[in-house]
Amino acid sequence: MLETGGLSRDLINFVLPQTGALVEVADPAQPYVLLDADGAVVESVSAFFAELQACSRPPATMRSYGMDLLRWWRFLHAVEVEWHRATRSEARDFARWMAIAPKPVRTHWRGHPASAKVRPTAGSLAGVPNAVTGRAGPGLKYAVATRAHCETVLRSFYDFHLDAGTGPIVNPFPLGRERRRLPSTAGRAARSSPGGRYRPSVPVRIPGRIPDARFDELFAALRYNRDRALLAFWVSNGVRAEELLTCRQRDVLPGEQLLGVVRKGTRAYQQVPSAVDAFVWLRLYQEEAWRAGVPRGPGRWLWWTLRPPFRPLTYHAARAMFGRVNRLLGSNWTLHDLRRTAAYRMARDPKLALTDVQWVLGHAHLSTTQIYLPAGRDEIVDAVRAHQVRQAGGAGVPVVPATGYQPDSLAELFGRAW
Repeated sequence: MLETGGLSRDLINFVLPQTGALVEVADPAQPYVLLDADGAVVESVSAFFAELQACSRPPATMRSYGMDLLRWWRFLHAVEVEWHRATRSEARDFARWMAIAPKPVRTHWRGHPASAKVRPTAGSLAGVPNAVTGRAGPGLKYAVATRAHCETVLRSFYDFHLDAGTGPIVNPFPLGRERRRLPSTAGRAARSSPGGRYRPSVPVRIPGRIPDARFDELFAALRYNRDRALLAFWVSNGVRAEELLTCRQRDVLPGEQLLGVVRKGTRAYQQVPSAVDAFVWLRLYQEEAWRAGVPRGPGRWLWWTLRPPFRPLTYHAARAMFGRVNRLLGSNWTLHDLRRTAAYRMARDPKLALTDVQWVLGHAHLSTTQIYLPAGRDEIVDAVRAHQVRQAGGAGVPVVPATGYQPDSLAELFGRAW
């Protein structure tokens, strides 16, 4: 337990207790419930989840918010403070602890730490840039984006109960001072921007993508036609991993080069254009799968495991497949990098309107699509290298001053022979 009382809490030696749990239940009206240290359902979190569902948030959002709330509930259990009696002192210490604490090691279902089953690869050390991708692997501490997301979730949770009159009269996670000083006439964008006092600044990064040469290496390392079809679809139409994996066999229209997907956010059905080679690899995979005994029919799943007993392919299984290829190449690409690669290729095509790219990617706002317009890291590095070569090649070329300037006067001022 932590000692109570401001700065007297020992945050360095504090270990978050693994009490409580976020449990998925087979109830469409309540997909997830949070259990406290005694195994009882936390009703205040269930009410917050009901609000999220009323706001058309998908179950995946509830799970994401629930994991942050579970971390906060464990912290409150350690400091022996009820959630409705939490003050700014607990919120501040929680933000400080997340900034310095190491991430807990998950326990595998067989009993050993989850990290023990991961074979080390080149660049897999925490925080060390990968030799192939140039991207640093996950660090030993909580990422800045994780801390920022957690602060936003907890502030929203207490704002909900503050409006409902069921929580503390003051939000433990306040807004930043700068935002509260804005006048009422300030623009909506300025006043609605994230501004939690304990929210860390998240650096703006260029969306990562897989260069063409690296993608060819990645594609060549695949062993099965199913995996080749998956990557061909992901890199051509840019759909999310979950959207592609939940397709049915009736959603494939090879004659029109269309693939029907259910969008993650709106749950709307949309047919997106895909490359010809993606349908070729898909047909090769289907012929192999049907001969092996994979269920066949318009309403059946499109993607299945490769070995019996055949089961629909899940996101975690697809991620494991991608991880095996990464270990072979010594890289650390992610499935979402395939969507970013497709978005970058389409956004950089001058003959393709950006609004068309927005429609294919399923972005609600054009500003989200515009982040793929700047050149990637590799293009920027190549451009700067070319600039340096040009500078080195032109070092001996004499510089002629513009008309009206005397070379002697310039030499006297700048100490250079013109």
